[in-house]
Amino acid sequence: MTETVHVNLPGREYDIEIGAGVLDLAGARIAAIGGRGHVAILTDETVGGLHAASLQEVLRGAGLTSDVLALPAGEATKSWPHLERSVEWLLEQKVERGDVVVAFGGGVIGDLGGFAAAILRRGVRFVQIPTSLLAQVDSSVGGKTGINSPSGKNLIGAFHQPSLVLADTSLLNTLPKRDFLAGYGEVVKYGLLGDAEFFTWLEQYGPALAEGDMDARVRAVRRSCEMKADIVERDEKEQGDRALLNLGHTFCHALEAATGYSDRLLHGEGVAIGCALAFELSSRLGLCSQEDPSRVRQHLKQMGMKTDLSDIPGYLPDADTLLALMGQDKKVVAGQLRFILSRGIGHVFITSDVPKDAVLSMLNDALAQR
Repeated sequence: MTETVHVNLPGREYDIEIGAGVLDLAGARIAAIGGRGHVAILTDETVGGLHAASLQEVLRGAGLTSDVLALPAGEATKSWPHLERSVEWLLEQKVERGDVVVAFGGGVIGDLGGFAAAILRRGVRFVQIPTSLLAQVDSSVGGKTGINSPSGKNLIGAFHQPSLVLADTSLLNTLPKRDFLAGYGEVVKYGLLGDAEFFTWLEQYGPALAEGDMDARVRAVRRSCEMKADIVERDEKEQGDRALLNLGHTFCHALEAATGYSDRLLHGEGVAIGCALAFELSSRLGLCSQEDPSRVRQHLKQMGMKTDLSDIPGYLPDADTLLALMGQDKKVVAGQLRFILSRGIGHVFITSDVPKDAVLSMLNDALAQR
């Protein structure tokens, strides 16, 4: 069964098709978009080795030719050198504005490939085929594209909406458990930020979802995409409500920078820890009950996920340095760091009115437990 979520942006609307086996629809769907009939596919070496041949076969079945560029897997690929390599390769492919570039992989490839499409010939069309849970529920939807800088994560990029998203939940079967659970951090985020009933459902069905229950996976991906699409439709370029999607990310991005964007901390793991810290800070400020951060941590631990700074291996800088890294976050406005805090599960808000001492105290306590 295929579920469809429509992203209603006038002039830039598109569908997200979700379900086991939707990769088989790629040829017909991409052919319908138009272009010269030649598709340039950006992927990474891991996904390419597993699935590129299948995608190319599906494209051939619809009369489309294709070529593939496989980049190294990992967050370090979201960088200037690999962006340059990708753009130059696309130019060698003679990609025109009416053609289609396919970003086939996880969040790294989706962000990098989308950015390459955004700047190539001042913008060419692209299709997201996300292969990780994190990409299916978050990064492939909404048009945020970009790369990292040594100064911070995703500081270089553009808003460029895809023409289509194909989220094949059967591809999640080939994910390592750690990568799947990292993506689950973004799923939990949606329940925490705006749908308490969804979070309660995850508490019940999350373990089955992790074990491979396909109906549960489709439902989780669909609900996550519905929530993101709704927010993107209201605030495409993050002038207001869209910042709510960054629940946990202010802490996460600082932790990713502190760990050198390495496999010591995957993005979704940082989001999970960041959500737990955001609820802890909210509780300390008297905004939500003490039971809420405990409930968040309990569910993350139930799923076998990272929940605290003590779960991050290796060296971490002190609280002052982490706070300084948080100051490089994209949500900084007029020098003021904005936090997404909570008045309870399913109810979050954006604020700059957070005492620095409260953040430092919480971080110092968290670091002391390492």
